[in-house]
Amino acid sequence: MDRRSQNSSQEELTEVFNQLWRLDVNRLKPGTDYVISPQGKAGYVAHGSNNARDRARHDLFTYVNEDKLKHIETYAHFINLLDNYEMSTGVGETVTFEEMKENRLFIDAVVESEVMKFAHKYLVRKGHSSSNINEFKRQLYDIWFRLYHRERGGGEDSCGFEHVFVGETKRHREIMGLHNWVQFYLQEKHGHVDYKGYKARGNKNTPDEDDHVLNLQFSWRGLVKPIGGSFIGVSPEFEVALFTIVFLMSNEKMTSVEVKIDEYVLELIVYRHGRSIGTSYPKLLSSNHRDL
Repeated sequence: MDRRSQNSSQEELTEVFNQLWRLDVNRLKPGTDYVISPQGKAGYVAHGSNNARDRARHDLFTYVNEDKLKHIETYAHFINLLDNYEMSTGVGETVTFEEMKENRLFIDAVVESEVMKFAHKYLVRKGHSSSNINEFKRQLYDIWFRLYHRERGGGEDSCGFEHVFVGETKRHREIMGLHNWVQFYLQEKHGHVDYKGYKARGNKNTPDEDDHVLNLQFSWRGLVKPIGGSFIGVSPEFEVALFTIVFLMSNEKMTSVEVKIDEYVLELIVYRHGRSIGTSYPKLLSSNHRDL
């Protein structure tokens, strides 16, 4: 792709993603629906090490309105899915009929949202998706819920949804995925996640309590994630719509796009695993004109 068409496609995506942002009526409001405490800046952790100095004495989330999580349909279905997966890769997943039904109920709810209706129209216009709603739902199912082998020699042990939203471990030695704020909050509440601090370059880049994107360091069940990017407060449908669009943009093993959404300059990264998402996450580059 030449530079001019790359710039125009970047501009188009920036426009599309900001429209998704504006349509995300189920995004929770910082300071009202939830309160975060970014605290200290996390230090360097060598790859493979599980020792991290704790720069945050308290939890990241000091309050979340759980009533909203229970009563907004997409969140309620999303939370139902979080306990359906084996943590460790290499351990085959068994999907029960009940779990398949929960996956479909989640997709049904997401497709009904204004965010996903807009994303669907855009994908149809670009020739990436069928205008037939049932075919589109099947496509979303394949992208997010189709099981595949992440570890050689094991059973079908992973899927895009599990990796990105739930999190998994590699041979009980390394955290993979877990880029979702609702799962982070629930795991933190149950004492499984220990937030270590935010990640940023330089000393002037302290995140605010109302930031909707953070680079985090944390441990999960004793394993350290040196850095993980996460949206905060956004709805499940927003993330599914956003990363589905990035995934379908290209057939490359890895797609990366730099966009400005609201006040955040982000790199959106998606890895492909055949016809499914391997991983997807935001990397915060700057916010409020702060260079990170």
